[in-house]
Amino acid sequence: MSSVRLEVYVQPRATRSGIAGMHDGRLKIRIAAPAVDNAANLELIGFLAGHCGVPRRQVRIIGGATSRRKLVEIEGVSELPPWE
Repeated sequence: MSSVRLEVYVQPRATRSGIAGMHDGRLKIRIAAPAVDNAANLELIGFLAGHCGVPRRQVRIIGGATSRRKLVEIEGVSELPPWE
């Protein structure tokens, strides 16, 4: 199964979740959940899974779990859909 890795910059406690462009060479994603009790990470996983059309279990944070800068791996896709 193919996979892609994506470097993201996460902004928790946003008004609503969505793509916010680029930040320091990474895709900036606003997440409505707070960065408490892993809530923002779980919402990020759900957001990316929904956008890429894969189950949540195929999206993993493989680096930066406690940081705003994260490395995410998405299995089951060979390229990412447009972020528009």
